[in-house]
Amino acid sequence: MVTSAERGKQVRQQLLTAALELIPERGWLAVSTRQLAERAGVAPGLVHYHFDSLPALLRVAAVGAMRETVSEVEDVLTEATDAATGLDLMLRALDDYTGTDPTSLLFVETYLAATRDEALRADLADVLAGFRDRLTHWLDGIGTPDPANTAAVLAASIDGLLLHRALHPDLTARAVSPVLLRVLTAREGN
Repeated sequence: MVTSAERGKQVRQQLLTAALELIPERGWLAVSTRQLAERAGVAPGLVHYHFDSLPALLRVAAVGAMRETVSEVEDVLTEATDAATGLDLMLRALDDYTGTDPTSLLFVETYLAATRDEALRADLADVLAGFRDRLTHWLDGIGTPDPANTAAVLAASIDGLLLHRALHPDLTARAVSPVLLRVLTAREGN
């Protein structure tokens, strides 16, 4: 028999899953409580029972998914002992994101919504800081000069690459990796 706590977890997960489907489909600001509850197959009142507000639910869903995606990209760095390998592995891990797929659209919608929502902006900044910290550690380990600033630029380049990919699908690892590798391996004073 399913306990009420287990049922509550299940409903909460259904709501989060529905949010992750609706944000890319309709856009952050177009998702309503009614649509979300309908997609999740629950009564609308359960949205506010499990979350303080609709924006809070969207924030939890989007930031959680972004953390998971960023973690997957970070994980490839454990295999890389040099800039060329690490960059290639990281960019190839991103090749599945076309700029128009649901995950890419989720990222774009979340970034845009963060310009209007301080709590979301803070959560997103935390995700990005963690990613930059991981990149900094890896870059420092392979001897990259000024690893913290290099990590910040590399992270911003990856974000920009994914944003542009919707308009320029040829920006794949094969095309971008040699260019970014030149930036990563350039020595100070060159």
